Amino acid sequence: MPSLISQINDEKKKITVCGAGLVGCLAACYFAERNYDVTLFEYRSDIRKMKVVAGRSINMAMSVRGREGLKRINAEEAITSKGIEMYTRMLHDTHGNMNSVPYGKSSQCILSIDRRYLNELLLNEAEKYPNLTIEFNHKVKKCNTNTGEVIFENTLTGQEVKINSDLVIGCDGAYSTVRQSLLKDKPVNFSQSYNSGYYLELRIPPINGTFALPPKHLHIWPRGNFMLIALPNQDFSFTCTLFMPLEMFDQLKTSDQVIEFFQKYFVDAMNLMGKESLVEMYFSTKPSSLISITVKFLNYII
Repeated sequence: MPSLISQINDEKKKITVCGAGLVGCLAACYFAERNYDVTLFEYRSDIRKMKVVAGRSINMAMSVRGREGLKRINAEEAITSKGIEMYTRMLHDTHGNMNSVPYGKSSQCILSIDRRYLNELLLNEAEKYPNLTIEFNHKVKKCNTNTGEVIFENTLTGQEVKINSDLVIGCDGAYSTVRQSLLKDKPVNFSQSYNSGYYLELRIPPINGTFALPPKHLHIWPRGNFMLIALPNQDFSFTCTLFMPLEMFDQLKTSDQVIEFFQKYFVDAMNLMGKESLVEMYFSTKPSSLISITVKFLNYII
């Protein structure tokens, strides 16, 4: 980022950030902090006003690197105060016995925070800058990497919107339109690969108004080429994520098969979820894929 800023060091240059997820919000705040005129465009509606956000995501475990990024926009305390500290990995065996493995010294920890909630907090931080504007319901259609023009579609009106900028930042996801435009215009090496592992989100509810498991830990049920994890939430629940190869997911076709599988590998987690609730959660959605993106080079100066 510093090398980009050095190329546009005149005052009030215009920055367009495509995508108001975690990376996009933080990038927009960084440039606004440096007094640039920033516009942050997002395909979705304002997630702070939505009851349900489309898509699924793995809960966040934030380390010191993430906290350092927040610190640089003076948002660390405001955001981390909404998370739950996790000091160890709590490993569960097939019998439900637990063994704690610290992340570091007794005072060192990572932070459990809901991804949507973190995104909402970063949007709140972005709105504090008078030189930062957020435009929701704008989908990137095309980006001219030679001129800095980005064409958006207003998804509410269908209107085409053209924006000219001194710098375009593409934070529009794994299937980025900005990156696709860059690949057409510049000598960029790109590859993507799908991980053999898929994931499915589950939930352990509170019991008698409090956590069903010790909350100051990232709970892990390691089982070779598959595993279950659980991270604590502010509402005393745990967000659980089951990672395993797609062929294993495909083998669990009935309620009895799911219960038998969990009885064998994750019996304590199943007992806390409840068998009926587990089956309902398991079949209510499909496993999601994990994708790895490699790009070289990451940026080009127009």
